[in-house]
Amino acid sequence: MNAQDFITLEESYGAHNYKPLDVVLSKGRGVWVWDVDGAKYMDCLAAYSAVNQGHCHPRILQAMTEQAQKLTLTSRAFRNDQLGLFYKEICELTNSHKVLPMNTGAEAVESVIKTVRKWGYEVKGVPDNQAEIIVCDNNFHGRTISIVGFSSDHKAKTGFGPFPPGFTSIPFGDVQALERAITPNTVAFLVEPIQGEAGVIIPPDGYLREAQKICRQNNVVLILDEIQTGLGRTGKLLAEEHDGIEADLTLVGKALSGGFYPVSAVLSNSEVMGTLRPGEHGSTFGGNPLACAVAREALKVLVQEGMIDNAARMGQRFLDGLKTLTNPLIKEIRGRGLMIGLEFLPQAGPARPLCIQLKKKGLLCKDTHGQTIRFAPPLVITPDEVDWAVETIKEVVDG
Repeated sequence: MNAQDFITLEESYGAHNYKPLDVVLSKGRGVWVWDVDGAKYMDCLAAYSAVNQGHCHPRILQAMTEQAQKLTLTSRAFRNDQLGLFYKEICELTNSHKVLPMNTGAEAVESVIKTVRKWGYEVKGVPDNQAEIIVCDNNFHGRTISIVGFSSDHKAKTGFGPFPPGFTSIPFGDVQALERAITPNTVAFLVEPIQGEAGVIIPPDGYLREAQKICRQNNVVLILDEIQTGLGRTGKLLAEEHDGIEADLTLVGKALSGGFYPVSAVLSNSEVMGTLRPGEHGSTFGGNPLACAVAREALKVLVQEGMIDNAARMGQRFLDGLKTLTNPLIKEIRGRGLMIGLEFLPQAGPARPLCIQLKKKGLLCKDTHGQTIRFAPPLVITPDEVDWAVETIKEVVDG
């Protein structure tokens, strides 16, 4: 079968809820992927940061294979010998007290919404069914009904209502707006340290630090969605470190498995997580031994192989290279670590045609919000590979 055969199968039998570039991938290693016809591409999306450790990392593969031969799933009706070790290791690495394991990022967000509401009723004393959570305009936290309900992306929510109440949206990066939005019924502020889907939008310096101060003054829980920004992507283990803070609750996923398996987690202090009791929340696959074994090795690889520091160095090299672009239609080049956005002025037109041109030259990336291209390669990228990517982008963008 050739590429068009596979594309035809997808279009014929699959729901049309995605519009991918027409490249059919069949193999990956490190920062490189190959299509069914043997063509080689640099992956500058890293599955939306799910493969921070690079495609098919051998150590994670070995951990997965070994565990799959012993025990894959018990459900949480019984205990397993990987869960406690996963809890201990991720808590020590992130300075957390408690962990709630789930599968996908959206599940982690749904779980934290439930958990923080329960804390609001049982600990803060918010009247029943009156809890409020503050979110930010242009957020992206997933695609479930409750999450798209507080999205400002009309395409994500039109035709899917009615939506659950209890959410207030404010401008991202505006601490005064946060302060004004808090009421006696506010239980949490849910925010991305950097808005990825919105186009790699970086808030003002000190924003998270000020937000944390306001939350503490008002007995409001600060929740950071680090599903994309966490686990090395920005050159720190967690993006919160750039502002020198520790959130009350932190959401991680994607790279928590290195791309091998759906694994996510809510990292929490004991006070909030302590409100959950047996039977009130769970997941058949959440905390399964295969997921835990994979996540344990994925975390070790990040730290032991220096990927986080490499993300900081290579991210700066990538950003510096892009800043030599001369196209007058470029509006802004911004980034932190290996999470980089290249935004064009509206008169440049959509960015997708540029992504198609880059694909033809062997570089895969993704447009977002019309005029912005995201670059987020695996954290194992080398200086020579960064330089090749920058030169390839120059050929297309500067002509």
